[in-house]
Amino acid sequence: MLVHPQFDPVAIHIGTFGIHWYGLMYLTAFIAFLGLGKWQVKHRTWHGWTTSMLDDALFFGALGVVIGGRLGYVLFYQPGHFIENPLDIVKTWQGGMSFHGGFLGVLAAMWIFARKYQLKWLSIMDFVAPLVPLGLGAGRMGNFINGELWGRPTDLPWGMVFPQTDALARHPSQLYQFAIEGIIMFTVLWWFSSKPRPVGAISALFLIIYGTGRFLVEYAREPDSYLGLLSLGFSMGQWLSLPMIGIGVWMWRRAAQQKFA
Repeated sequence: MLVHPQFDPVAIHIGTFGIHWYGLMYLTAFIAFLGLGKWQVKHRTWHGWTTSMLDDALFFGALGVVIGGRLGYVLFYQPGHFIENPLDIVKTWQGGMSFHGGFLGVLAAMWIFARKYQLKWLSIMDFVAPLVPLGLGAGRMGNFINGELWGRPTDLPWGMVFPQTDALARHPSQLYQFAIEGIIMFTVLWWFSSKPRPVGAISALFLIIYGTGRFLVEYAREPDSYLGLLSLGFSMGQWLSLPMIGIGVWMWRRAAQQKFA
C-alpha cells in the first residue's frame, strides 16, 4: 500500500507570494502547445498555418478552456447550487472546472479562430488535436500533486491512501488519466498525424481515445459526492464521454469516405 506524499500545493514560495503547482501545469500545457505547434508548422504539411498564428490559437483556446470549463461545471455538475448562488459562478479560485465543458469551449473558440483566418474549422481541429494531450497529462499530474480527484477504494498493491481524505487505499486514478490522456493519446495522435490523413480523421481519433479512456477510468475514480452515480450506474463523466465516442466513430467513418474534404 502506498501513501500520497501530500505535496505542498505551492511549488515556489517568494515571500508572501506563491506559485502553485497547478499554475505550473497550465504553463507546461501552453509551452507544449506552442513548441509542438511550431514543430508541426515547420516539419509537416499544414496548409494555411504559420507560426505567428499559434499565439493567436493559444489565446483563443485558453479562453475556450477557462470559460467553457467553468460553464460546463456549472451546468453539468452543480446547476442547483449556482442557480441559488449566481455570483459563485465567477469564483473560479474555489475550484470547479469541467473537461467536457472546456472541450466545448475550445470547439467554439477554434470556430471563431477559423473564421478569422478563413480556414476550415475541422482542419483547424486536426492541427490542434495532437498538441493537446501533453497539456491534459500535465493537468492530471496537477490533480495528483494536489491530492484531488482520487479513486475508489481498492485492494490492489498500488492502492494509495490519500490522508487528507480518509485512511482507505484508493486507485490513484489521476495517474491512470495521466497515462491515458497524456502519454498514450499523445503518442498515438502524434504518430497518426505524421502522415497526411483525411480531414477529420485526427479529430475523430482524439474523440475516440479520450472518450473511451475517460469512460473506463471512471470505473476507478470516486464519483463526485454531490452527484454519485447516475442512470445505469454511470458517473457524470461517463455519460459526458459517451457522445464523444459516438461522434468520434461517426467522424472516423465519414473521414474514411472522404466526406469532410
